[in-house]
Parts: sequence; C-alpha cells; structure tokens
Amino acid sequence: MRLLLTNDDGIGSKALHILAKELEKEHEVIIAAPSNQKSACSHSITICEPLVVKSVKLPEIKSKAFSVSGTPADCVRVAIHKLLDKPVDMVISGINMGTNLGMDVIYSGTVSAAIEAAIYKIPSMAISSELKDGCANYNSAAKFASKIIKIAQNNLIKDDLVLNVNVPYLNEEDVKEIKVCEIGDKVYDNYFIENVDENGDTILNLKGKINEKHKINTDVYYLKQGYVTLTPLHYDLTNFKILNEVSQWF
Repeated sequence: MRLLLTNDDGIGSKALHILAKELEKEHEVIIAAPSNQKSACSHSITICEPLVVKSVKLPEIKSKAFSVSGTPADCVRVAIHKLLDKPVDMVISGINMGTNLGMDVIYSGTVSAAIEAAIYKIPSMAISSELKDGCANYNSAAKFASKIIKIAQNNLIKDDLVLNVNVPYLNEEDVKEIKVCEIGDKVYDNYFIENVDENGDTILNLKGKINEKHKINTDVYYLKQGYVTLTPLHYDLTNFKILNEVSQWF
C-alpha cells in the first residue's frame, strides 16, 4: 500500500521513526509531520499565517519526509494538496506518546489528523501507545499497526472510516488480542493552581487527575486488561437519536 504517515508529537519523534521503519518493510511511505510538538491541539488548522514546509532527512529512514509548521490536520491537508504526486491508500497517524482513550479523541491531534484524512475520503488509523512511568513500547505498537493495516487492506476498509487504536505497555507476545470496542468514560477532573506575577496578572497552572470509569466493553476497560483496543470512528457528529425529536421543537 501507499501510506501517508503523520503524528502530533513532531517530525523528530522517536515513535514516528520506529513506525516509519516498520511500515517501510511492506509499504511505500511518505511522511508529513509537524515541525514542533502539537499534542492536544485537536482539529485546529492554521489560517492566519503561512505554513513553512521543509524537506528533511530522517536517520535510518528511506522514505521522503517533510516538516510542516502547523498542526497535524495541517500536515494532512498540505500533503494531499501539495506533497503527494499520486493518491495514498491510507493515512496513518502516530505512534502517539500515550493513549487516546475515551474523550481523548476530542482533544487529540493524533486522532484529528486521521479524521482529516477521512474528510478527504481516505481511510485512516490513529495509533497510540500506553505510557508507564514515562516509557512506552513503541516497537510493539508498530508491529500491531502493521498487522491492522494488513487486515484493513484485506477487508477493503471504507474511505471515510477512522480506526482508533491503543496498544498497552506490553511486549507483542504478551498482548491478549485485538479487541474492537466502544469509546470509554475517560474524562479529566481538572483544577488550576493560581498565582499572581510581578505585573499583577493572574497565572493559572493546569493540574488535575484522570477520572477513568471502568465501564465494560470500552477501550479504557480492555486496555487495562492487556488488549489492543480498536474503535471505529466517524466524523459526522450529528446526534441521530434525537434528530426527529428536536425537529418537533420548531
């Protein structure tokens, strides 16, 4: 397959390089990633300033690579309109440093890059790796990414489908299996530590904790049980359950 690879941790991310080397074994890969760290930028795009695109050479990687001074969604848009000489079969976003479970998908630049591809009718996958004490098993995540791409290819993945994949901090042989499941109830109980600087301005430092409700059949639950989780996503946010009810209001 011909793949476009991007992320939200930046062109210099070790996780991106490990994934690129793994995918190059069986696929044609082109890389377009942010020039800097863009985690949790969600689906923002750059509209009020120019984007700087640079060709870069990544160590031990043979694929063409470009840095883009924008967001992950920008990278996908720039690649589609300016960098690709022919269409790609799939867009792969990751490997993200840390999981994208539950409501993370709303904030995640990694997932948003994959959704941007689906908007352009290109099937995509966002892949993230669980962190334990600041460390992740990127090699295991890269292996599972390769497996899932092959399965998707064999099943003729649809052009507007996003696969959100999370890989636990385990060696490949210790993972139970790939579990297709719902988005879980992972939310953030945030609070701010307030200070006042020398100019009298209020300074707020974000602190808080993750509130993970372990509802069965969700990505949050199954990842903790040692499964790779896979959730199919779609960018249409319409609430079809109450569409007719709301129409009756008017």
